[in-house]
Amino acid sequence: MNGARKPEILAIGEPMVEFNQSGGHGSRAYLQGFGGDTSNFAIAAARQGADSAYFTRLGDDIYGQMLRDLWAREGVDASTVVSDPDAFTGIYFVTHGKNGHEFSFYRTGSAASRMQPSQLPLELLRGARVLHLSGISFAISPTAADTCYAAIEAARAAGVMVSFDTNLRLRLWSKDRARGVMTDVIGLADICLPSYDDIVVITGLTDPNALVDFCLGRGARIVALKLGADGAIVADKDQRIRLAPHPCDPVDATGAGDAFGGAFVARLLAGDDLATAGRYATVAAALSTEGYGAVEPIPTAAEVRRAIEGEQQ
Repeated sequence: MNGARKPEILAIGEPMVEFNQSGGHGSRAYLQGFGGDTSNFAIAAARQGADSAYFTRLGDDIYGQMLRDLWAREGVDASTVVSDPDAFTGIYFVTHGKNGHEFSFYRTGSAASRMQPSQLPLELLRGARVLHLSGISFAISPTAADTCYAAIEAARAAGVMVSFDTNLRLRLWSKDRARGVMTDVIGLADICLPSYDDIVVITGLTDPNALVDFCLGRGARIVALKLGADGAIVADKDQRIRLAPHPCDPVDATGAGDAFGGAFVARLLAGDDLATAGRYATVAAALSTEGYGAVEPIPTAAEVRRAIEGEQQ
């Protein structure tokens, strides 16, 4: 990002270094990559042309430096990221089997989980157009949750929109705690980006339209319900659009929802209407599944545009 420009998007959460099994089930080869849902989101938005920034804490270790180098390459402003010499940067492994992809995380006590409200980059936040958080941002520790709530309070006071992706991880917190926090935060969000499986657990509802109604009823202004291989529904109080999936040859869906969210918010900020931003994001998410890893396969704006043009031929 150009240092003279304020970021349009500030994302907060836990970035991680990824080791993703390549070559399919049983393979002993792992591709080193990157993950962490809100970091993926920031990179996806940047690849679509949005000015993105990221805030977290990193261990003063090789993995933390790898993430800093990644953000520098991607044009994501990491100038306010804190280095913690007394904690480590989280890592995770992705394996692939007949039931899809499975995650193994090593993050308990990570630097990101030691975030404090007093460390928030308030000047950067107040100058942004969107603050982005996820369920994981809240779940990694009580102090991280406090930091996220403080960020929302500051964003709303400054007229900054709040974007929220559910990204439910029940290994990080109880279902009751997750339900309480997520229901609350959905009501504080301008843009709500739930995945179908997550919001079913939170609400007990199964009908996609009822799930959209739930989020709108809580107070979200815009809802983009991600339906995986079935596409998405985007809605506000005046309209609701069902988006068919984009044809693709998926090999790894890791991070596809993050690619959708980053692309969707980037296009809304660029001035697209709800339907156009939703179509764009659906295509971006599909393309992101055609390679291994959460970050490497995220498409650029040019790649998404070519795919959309192909749909229209």
